[in-house]
Amino acid sequence: MAKKEVVFDEAMLQLENIVRQLEQGDVPLENAIELYQKGMELSKLCSEKLQSAEKQLVSFIGENTEEAGQSNE
Repeated sequence: MAKKEVVFDEAMLQLENIVRQLEQGDVPLENAIELYQKGMELSKLCSEKLQSAEKQLVSFIGENTEEAGQSNE
């Protein structure tokens, strides 16, 4: 079965929940380690999604700038 892709907002909510649990400090060590690992994975996922979105925006802005420049010639 294929793994469902987590959208950015869902990943951020999960990450916030993990941080909240870890900050409370009453999580058993084994669970804290698992939560930390999951949090790191979510952090990486969010970072990758943000970088991808940034590249798309830069590309889109560049395309629009080129089109605007050509129409002014």
